[in-house]
Amino acid sequence: MLEEFDRKKIRESTLKLIEDANRIIDDYLDQGYELTLRQLYYRLVATGVIPNNQRSYKNLGTAMNTGRMIGLVDWEAIVDRVRETRANAHWDSPKELLEDAAEAFQLDRWEGQENHVEVMCEKDALSGVLEPLCSELDVPFTANRGYSSQSFMWRKGKDLERIYQLQGKDIHVLYLGDHDPSGLDMDRDIEARLATFSHRTPIRVVRLALLMQQIHEYDPPPDPVKVSDSRYREYAVKHGEHSWELDALEPAILRKLVEDEINSLRDTDLWMDVMAKERAMKARLLTVAKEF
Repeated sequence: MLEEFDRKKIRESTLKLIEDANRIIDDYLDQGYELTLRQLYYRLVATGVIPNNQRSYKNLGTAMNTGRMIGLVDWEAIVDRVRETRANAHWDSPKELLEDAAEAFQLDRWEGQENHVEVMCEKDALSGVLEPLCSELDVPFTANRGYSSQSFMWRKGKDLERIYQLQGKDIHVLYLGDHDPSGLDMDRDIEARLATFSHRTPIRVVRLALLMQQIHEYDPPPDPVKVSDSRYREYAVKHGEHSWELDALEPAILRKLVEDEINSLRDTDLWMDVMAKERAMKARLLTVAKEF
């Protein structure tokens, strides 16, 4: 949605940056994705529009704010995933509630499967890419926002221990994080704390991204390694002075990595049987709504 609140003139360089950004925004929207400012920045860096430094990132933020205010950038194209307003749901009639309930009704689509699968991601900014996929595949998704809190990891450990004890499933946690000193340590930390809090329940933590082979394959723009990171020296010895952020990968690539791994852990025939039962139950609920 374009909406103008200001009529100030802008420099040609700013207008050019807005035009380049809008091409990327349109491409993402065509694929069904929303963008964070950080994702937009990395796509502009990867295509050679702007250099990879803090000043460029700041200038892009200013240009996007200006572009929105003067009606050149879609207000809904760049999202803020940190701030949100919560409000109670309302319905105009019980019939409407029943119809919504029928639409929302879902069985456990992993019923009878050998595996229990969850996805964790270091970056909350990528929730818009991964959460819809995980919802579609009925897999729990967690945006860890860096190192997870002790209280969250304790609850998650207890949950996974309970699933293992009651259902006897093999537990798989698929993790995606930055390739930097702390980012490479976070899946180790998750595995260690889950093992502790689940009383050594067998939990397989798999790092899906970022891997060095993916960096070589997709060539995301590098960042300088943070010297202030306590793990800097060990990382620099192994990988050099560059690091890479998960946000720099195309959403379609991230989605395919996760989707392929989840599908490899799923029995398709069992899945389709549950889906057929679910459709039949939804139809019954809709019949009740129509008769109300």
